Amino acid sequence: MGNSLLPSSTNEIGSRNDLNFDEFVSKYHGEISYKIGSDWIRWGRHLGLSDSDLDNIDSDNIKCYEKADSVLKKWKQINGYLSWDQLKKELIAFKRFDIVVELESKFGVTFDSRVMASRFYVEKDFTSFSAQLKKFYLKHYGKISELQPMIKATANVDLIHKFVDLCIVDAVNTQIDAVLSVERKKFLEKQMSYTPLSYSEIFMKENSVILISGIAGIGKTWLLRKCLLDWSNGLIWKDVELVFYLECRMLNEYQNLSNINELLSVSYKDIVNDFNISSHTALFIIDGLDEFKYFHELLNPILKCNYPIVNALAETQKYKHVVAGRVYAIDQYQSIYAEHSDKLTIQIMGFNEDGINNYIENHVVEKKREVVKATLRESPIAKAMASVPFYLSSMCTILNGSKKDLSDTNSFLTMTDLYASIFLYFLQKHIIRNNKLIYKIMEDSSNKSYILNICKIAYKLFLENKIIFSKEEIQDFISDFDKNEGNFFGFIERIETDLGCYYQFAHLTIMEFCVAVYAYNCLTSDEIMANEKLKSCLSMICGLANKNQNSILKFLINLNPSKISYKESLLLYLILDRLSKSKDDKVYHDLFMECFYESQSSFTDEIKSIVDIRKWGIIWIDNRKSSYETTCENYFVTHYIKSGRKLSKLIVDKSILSHEEKNLLIQCSANVCYVNFYRPIKFEAWKPKDKIKELVIYISDYLISKKDFEESFLPWISLCETLDLELHDNIDFINDIYEWIRYLNIKVFTIEYRGNYFYNLDELKNFITQNKVLKYIK
Repeated sequence: MGNSLLPSSTNEIGSRNDLNFDEFVSKYHGEISYKIGSDWIRWGRHLGLSDSDLDNIDSDNIKCYEKADSVLKKWKQINGYLSWDQLKKELIAFKRFDIVVELESKFGVTFDSRVMASRFYVEKDFTSFSAQLKKFYLKHYGKISELQPMIKATANVDLIHKFVDLCIVDAVNTQIDAVLSVERKKFLEKQMSYTPLSYSEIFMKENSVILISGIAGIGKTWLLRKCLLDWSNGLIWKDVELVFYLECRMLNEYQNLSNINELLSVSYKDIVNDFNISSHTALFIIDGLDEFKYFHELLNPILKCNYPIVNALAETQKYKHVVAGRVYAIDQYQSIYAEHSDKLTIQIMGFNEDGINNYIENHVVEKKREVVKATLRESPIAKAMASVPFYLSSMCTILNGSKKDLSDTNSFLTMTDLYASIFLYFLQKHIIRNNKLIYKIMEDSSNKSYILNICKIAYKLFLENKIIFSKEEIQDFISDFDKNEGNFFGFIERIETDLGCYYQFAHLTIMEFCVAVYAYNCLTSDEIMANEKLKSCLSMICGLANKNQNSILKFLINLNPSKISYKESLLLYLILDRLSKSKDDKVYHDLFMECFYESQSSFTDEIKSIVDIRKWGIIWIDNRKSSYETTCENYFVTHYIKSGRKLSKLIVDKSILSHEEKNLLIQCSANVCYVNFYRPIKFEAWKPKDKIKELVIYISDYLISKKDFEESFLPWISLCETLDLELHDNIDFINDIYEWIRYLNIKVFTIEYRGNYFYNLDELKNFITQNKVLKYIK
């Protein structure tokens, strides 16, 4: 846009009210067309253009200002002679007083009294809009709807303390074709090493763009609504005049809205009807980016899109905005901000310890609180997932009020247990609704068939990466879905839109579990292992092989009578056998551990033969592992050593150990060849007892006292056949080390100290003696 399209001087203007349209188009059209921009469709409809005219304009032009320009020309073509006065009237009727005022003031024309009055009205109206918005948020979001297992129940949520600790997203990119288990795995890993940020650090700053990611159920929506409350109370975003909250799930219903003004007129019709925000400071909050049906088109603006809502959502990028979604969605979305310096990307890690305790106090009846707390102490899975609001809410609900067959016999020992408990609780309470116990419900073959159909839908859609799907897509593999559509609601939600309806699972946790249930009941091990997309579900598929009769998993493993029973009994063995032949050591190690733990199997002859295919390698205890991974390793090592096998090496590169890590170290020490320490470490009320072939202690970066060394390492030195020791140059107890080695009669050792290497006691004694003499001389 340039002034070459406009008169060069005030004198040239004269009276603009009698300027004809042709003269105007040749000189002023650029100013208006650029300002109308993406609002061109509504502008065209306002001027009376037909839908076919607008379709032609859309196909003949690429940029929005070109389309707006064509609207003006088409209007002239239809109406013949037009004047600036006529166009001005249309702009005023279109609520674009700002264009009229700016053009006329720029060229010295006295303002029309109607325009002045309209401008005053806009300012007055704006103040009212802002106040109404704040009042609306404070009224409707003071109480946040908390997501229970598949149902919503209003609860007083203290948002001030829910998300004290947030973390900055690291550089790990999660792939779109592994949006479920991989996200959970990465989340558990990040629990070990995230950097906390205070709420004020993030939302008190003036960032134009904030991207918020997190796994399903972590509480992204709660955080966004807290922001709405804080803005309404004048605590954050003080320079922002208007804040609008938009849910992508709802945007899917309005495919034909082409710009922000239309969108706001629908979403906030009782507050900002026909209001234009272009001249005000606004901030948009977009929630649930991963649920936007046209996410792919939003990421690729160069693609021709038949749904105007994509352009409307993209238009929010012109304003300050906060966008929240699943990790994979935000990972991709941030690529459009490659050169945007004023951007902050964070990931929600859920409740901190205080948040968990507060939740239990406020949502669990007093007599069951200790049961919940004991479960979180005793179950590593429950403890790890309790920071996720959805899982904590689910566990509390199940333990708080369910029947004995769900609460007393299940302590959420494995991840599969946790998912199955949520799935069956929802089936029991919100689908069947007859208060029967689970074993009674599952005696009915029609209920088994119902579950298998739900799981089939999840499986088919999972393979195609479809989180949102149409009726036609379901009918491809559920032929009678149309007749029985209502029976699937609960697990699946139907969303009505202008163009029809679409469907999605009520929660992605349920969808993922259903995939595993279908695979276990309907696929062979060859089919499972041949499908790369099922890799993220392998541990849960193996979890369903758990033969513990006290586990509720037994109700989900005989859903398909046509599956050959002997294959079912061998499924775990066949999957573990295929994993053992993997060329990728890390894939083998991680997946094998998880699958074995989830199955809660023992070292059968088949398992022993698989383990012996490869010489078992190294167990690491460091900051890179989640508590869940440590729990899986702990379970395996216990059975491995009980079977009479010996671990090759234990490496400890961590100073402060969790309860699970201490147990793992104790189990490993019972039968291991080599032990390496890379940090000082203390073991309270426990000492190693079994001989080891070689002990490596590399602590040259750490200056520790004699007492700490004695407590941390001397018990291990006393059990080793060979010692390799690197010490900090400034320790002052080298003589004590000499005496310990002499007393313990360690024949083979290497000690590195102050640049010297000592291989026998004589060398070490000579060094100590010489240094004593030198010290005396000095």
